[in-house]
Amino acid sequence: MSKVVTFNRTGGPEVLEIVDVPVPTPAAGEVQIRVKAIGVNRAEIMYRTGQYVIEPEFPARLGYEAAGVVEAVGENVDGFTRGDAVSVIPSFMFSEYGMYGERVNVPVHAVVKHPENLSFEQAAASWMMYVTAYGALVEYGNLQAGQNVIIRAASSSVGLAAIQIANMLGANPVALTRTSEKREMLIKAGAAAVIATAEHDMVTEINRLTNDQGAHIVFDPVGGPDVAKLMQVMAPQGLFFQYGALDSRDMQVPVFELLGKHLTLRGYELFEITTDPEKMARAKSFVTDGLRCGKLKPVIDKTFRFDEIADAHRYMEANGQVGKIVVTVE
Repeated sequence: MSKVVTFNRTGGPEVLEIVDVPVPTPAAGEVQIRVKAIGVNRAEIMYRTGQYVIEPEFPARLGYEAAGVVEAVGENVDGFTRGDAVSVIPSFMFSEYGMYGERVNVPVHAVVKHPENLSFEQAAASWMMYVTAYGALVEYGNLQAGQNVIIRAASSSVGLAAIQIANMLGANPVALTRTSEKREMLIKAGAAAVIATAEHDMVTEINRLTNDQGAHIVFDPVGGPDVAKLMQVMAPQGLFFQYGALDSRDMQVPVFELLGKHLTLRGYELFEITTDPEKMARAKSFVTDGLRCGKLKPVIDKTFRFDEIADAHRYMEANGQVGKIVVTVE
C-alpha cells in the first residue's frame, strides 16, 4: 500500500485527500520509485480547479515531478536498477500517472538519474523548469552569447531557470517583474537587469538597457495586452515564445512590427520537448551537464511535508514564491 494524493471534485486545496491505495508491480516499460520529494507546479493547480488542458476523471491523481529511489523495474527496462537515485521529467498526462504519492510507477522515458551533487529536494525541483526554459531558449531559440532575452514573470521557477540558462550561454537576461519588491533577489539570481513593469515604462527601459538593439528572444508565460509592447522592443528576426496564459485576455499583435521585423510569435509548451525522444535526449544532456557543474542550481522557495500538500497548493496560489515549492515525503 502507498499513501497518495487524490481528489473527487474540482475546487480549492480542500478537495485534496491523502488515501491508501495498492501500488501494482511496474508494468513493461515502467519504473517504480519510492518518492523522497515532489515538485509542485502551476499545472497541478489548474488541473485541481478544472482549468487544465484535460478534464480530471475521478478519483483523480496529480503530480508531474518527483525524485526518489528505484524500488523495482518492469520488463523491457534497461539502465535502471533497484537503489538508483532518480528523478522524473514531466512527459505524461495526469490521467496516466501521478507523482503525488509515497510509491509511484513511472514510464521509463520520464526517468533520469540525476547528478550526485543534488539533494532529492533539488532534483524534484529541477526538471520541469529547466527543460521548459531549455526548449524555448536553446532547442528552438538557439540563444547565443551576447544576445538579449526578456524573461517575463522572472521570479517564477521557470523564470529563474531561464535566467540561469541565459547566463550559462553568455546571453543577457532582462528580468520583468510587476514591482521592485523582488529586484534585489533577481539581480542576485543572475539577471543582467530588472524592470518593474508597474513602476516604469517597459518599452523605454528595454530600449535603454539593450542600447536600442532590442530583444532576440522574449520568453513569456503571461500574455495579455502587454505582448504588443514587448513586440515593439524585439530585434529583427526575433522570437517570441508564449508558454502560458496567466493573463487570459486576448493578445494584441502589432502587425507592422511583426511584418517589418520578420518576427516569429509562437505558442510553446514543455511537452514539445519531453514527448520527442531526440529532443528529450538533448534536454537531459544539457540540463544534467548544467546541474553537475553548478551553473544550473535550482532555487527552492519553501518546503512542505506530504501531509501539508493542501497548504503547499495554497502557498502557490498566493503567488508570492520565488523559485520552486517542494513537498518532502520521507
